[in-house]
Amino acid sequence: MLYKEKNSKFLGYDYTVENEADIKNLLEALRNEHMGSNHVCYAWQLGVEEISYRVNDDGEPNHSAGMPIYGQIQAFELTNVLVAVVRYFGGTKLGVGGLISAYRSAAQMALREAKIIEKTLQVPLLLEFDYVSMNKVMRIIKKYSLQIESQTLEMKCQITLSIRKSHLRKIKNLFLSLQHVTVKE
Repeated sequence: MLYKEKNSKFLGYDYTVENEADIKNLLEALRNEHMGSNHVCYAWQLGVEEISYRVNDDGEPNHSAGMPIYGQIQAFELTNVLVAVVRYFGGTKLGVGGLISAYRSAAQMALREAKIIEKTLQVPLLLEFDYVSMNKVMRIIKKYSLQIESQTLEMKCQITLSIRKSHLRKIKNLFLSLQHVTVKE
């Protein structure tokens, strides 16, 4: 996305990333694509439970580019993302406030146009029970539309479920309330 301010051009880019090697490769390709640019500023965030992030002003005044870009990553509540803004200097200095606004706007425009993929964290839950408890177990599975990953239905039964992490405690307690059912995470 292109954002213009006093003849300077700010080009916003966003990428889905899985690790720092991806980030390094994408930034290198972006710098090669825009060799005549003055700055390639960026911010990235990885992880869900253990978050890591980095911001880079690439020669702009401290905290005038990377942090406003990172602020947009936080505002959109994203992770596993790299947002970069390429600046072509237009001859007029914008000042720190102008730079903050321009980098924030370019990042925001890029993220507004991005296809954001939402993913839920799933965790496995293993149920072990005697065949006589099958109806009670299956009733809970159907009632809560739980996803069965694998099952062994014999005299001793095992079912592995894929549970949304935020619902784990509730679902686990439902099965623990049944007699003769063992639950393992």
